[in-house]
Amino acid sequence: MDETRLVEDYHTETASKRHIPDHLVIWDETLRDGEQMPGVHFSPEEKFRIAELMSEIGVGVINAGIPVVSESEAEAVERIAHAGFSAKILAAARTVPKDVDAVIRSGATHIAIFVAASNVHLKHKLKMTQEQVEATSIACVRQAKDAGLHVAFVTEDTVRAPFDFVERLYRAVQDAGADRLVVADTVGVMTPLTFGWYLDEFTRRVHPKDLSVHCHNDFGMAAANTITAVEHGCRAPHVCVNGIGERAGNASFEEVVMGLEMLYGVSTGIRPDRLYELSRLVEELSGVPVPANKAIVGYNAFSHEAGIHTHGILAHTLTYEPIQPHVVGRQRRMILGKHTGKAALVEKLKERGVVATEADLNELLRRVKTEIEHRSKESLRGFVHQHRSRFEQPGLSDEDFWAMVGSMGLRPAGLSRTS
Repeated sequence: MDETRLVEDYHTETASKRHIPDHLVIWDETLRDGEQMPGVHFSPEEKFRIAELMSEIGVGVINAGIPVVSESEAEAVERIAHAGFSAKILAAARTVPKDVDAVIRSGATHIAIFVAASNVHLKHKLKMTQEQVEATSIACVRQAKDAGLHVAFVTEDTVRAPFDFVERLYRAVQDAGADRLVVADTVGVMTPLTFGWYLDEFTRRVHPKDLSVHCHNDFGMAAANTITAVEHGCRAPHVCVNGIGERAGNASFEEVVMGLEMLYGVSTGIRPDRLYELSRLVEELSGVPVPANKAIVGYNAFSHEAGIHTHGILAHTLTYEPIQPHVVGRQRRMILGKHTGKAALVEKLKERGVVATEADLNELLRRVKTEIEHRSKESLRGFVHQHRSRFEQPGLSDEDFWAMVGSMGLRPAGLSRTS
C-alpha cells in the first residue's frame, strides 16, 4: 500500500464547486456577542487580554464591544482601539446617531452598524416600517463614512426577512458607502444547503463588494453554516472562541478555523498552535467551562480510553486522529479506565521501563478496571450540580433583585412608599 495515501480525500472532488475568496479575514465576536451570553462579563482589563492574544495569533477583525452601552464598555473599546494591535479594531452601533458618535469617539477604525430586518422584529421590537429602517440605516452609514470609518452593515434576522426588502436595504446602504455587508442567521435556522442557496441569491441580487456572515448555533449548525458561507464567497466569517454567545452560542472560532485549514486547505491567517491557549484564556475569564467533548479544544478531544482505539493510535495516529494534537497546541492522552486494553498498559509501563508478563498484564488490567468501577462519583456529581446552578441562575438572583427593590421603597401599585 502507498504510505503517502493512507486515507482518501473526497474534498478534492468538490473543489470546483466552491467560490472561496483568495484572502479570508477572521472576524471575532467574543468580546461583543460572546459577552452577551447570560452570566458572562468581561472587565476592560480582561477584554484587553483577550484582544491582545487574538491579535497575536492572527485575528483580522476584533469586535471590541458597543461603546454606548456604558462607561466601562467605552473604556474597554477605547483602550483596545489605541493599543496598536495588528488586528483591525471594530465597535458596534445601532442605527442611532449617538451610537455611531460613541464609536467615532472610541478611536476604533471599523464600525458594524446593525438593525433588525425581519417583519417580526420590525413589528414587535423596533415598531418601525421598512422605510424608516432604510432611512435611518442610510443616515448612519453616511455618518460613519464621513468620519472616515470602515463600515460593515448588519441586519439582525436577515434570513427570515422578506428578500425584496433585504435586497433594497443592502443595495441602499452599499450605495451610501458601506464597505462590507453582513448576513445574519440570528436564530440559527439555516442549514448548509439552504444557506448556500440564500447567499448565492443574495450575491446575485445585491452584488456585495465584501460579504460577511454571522451564524448562531440554535440547531447546532453554526460552524457548518459558516464554512458553507465561505464556500459561497464569504470573506469575513464571524466566530466566537469556544462557541460562546447568546442562547446556544455562535459559530465556534476553533471549529471554523480548523475546518477551513485542515479539510479545505484554506489559509485563515490564524496560528493553530495557539488555539488551545486562547480557548483556555476565554474559558477562565468568561467562567464558562469548555465541554469535555468539544471539538478541537475539549479536554477529551485527543484522549483515548477504549482498547480498540488505543491499539489503533499506538499503531498509527491517523487511525483515530484526523488532527495531530501538537498542531492545535494539544497533547495526546491515554486514559486508564473501564474500557482500557492491554496495549495501553504496555505503553504506560514503558514510561518507566517496566516489562510485564502476559499474566501480570491480565492481573493489572483487572485491578485497573476494578478500581475505576469502585471509585466514588460524588465529586463528579458535585461538579455537575455546581455547574448547573451557575447557569440556571446566571445573573442577579430573584431574592437579591427584590431586596434591591425593597431597599428603594418601591411598592405594588396602589400602595404608597410609606404604607
